[in-house]
Amino acid sequence: MSHDGASAVHRTQIYLERSQYEILRARARKEGKSLAAVIREILDEHLSGRGLGARRDPLHRVIGIGEGDGSAVAENCEDFLYGEKG
Repeated sequence: MSHDGASAVHRTQIYLERSQYEILRARARKEGKSLAAVIREILDEHLSGRGLGARRDPLHRVIGIGEGDGSAVAENCEDFLYGEKG
């Protein structure tokens, strides 16, 4: 999303931890962007599923694709992960 007036934007106020603010401010300076632009980009990535968590572990993409309540895996997780013992 670009903040060029073409799309409706809503002004909001949030409270950040000091460490969050410092990280965001440093990223904004490094990229030559406003703090608000960096926050919007991070939100866009997260909401579209392209956030850091999605990129780090491809396993997250398969969560929830199976059927059942998960009890078989939970009760026998070592067998599923490492093969049956015996």
